Amino acid sequence: MMQKEDVGEAIQTGWALLFAAWIIASSATLGSLFFSHIMDIPVCVLCWYQRIAMYPLVLILAIGLLTYDPRVVRYAGALVAVGWLLALFHILLLAGIIPESVQPCVQGIPCSETHILLLGFLNIPVLSLLTFTIIGVLLFYTHRKEAS
Repeated sequence: MMQKEDVGEAIQTGWALLFAAWIIASSATLGSLFFSHIMDIPVCVLCWYQRIAMYPLVLILAIGLLTYDPRVVRYAGALVAVGWLLALFHILLLAGIIPESVQPCVQGIPCSETHILLLGFLNIPVLSLLTFTIIGVLLFYTHRKEAS
């Protein structure tokens, strides 16, 4: 049986993990808006789908933080999984592993085009995959902390 101090520590740690996930989701949202509205980088269909998975995380995680509801991990986790799979698909498309005939992108804004390349390997889909991965890991540890 957990002592009162252990329960308080678990809540504090879980809240901190959710807060870190919220900060990362908020930063990713602001970063994507910066790329499209300030730097005028065109947004392909796959990027829009990844944004659809990322943007609600900012609100969902914030609501979970207000009263610290660890059940928010379920809802956020579903969006993270979808976003992660979309980002992986996008990376495989850029790598040429997925044929161009399967591309969901419209003419004029190809999904197979790289607009930003940081450190020689970080493009927007890789940044998206890393972001979804980090948020997923934080949610996983939040869930583990609550289960113990």
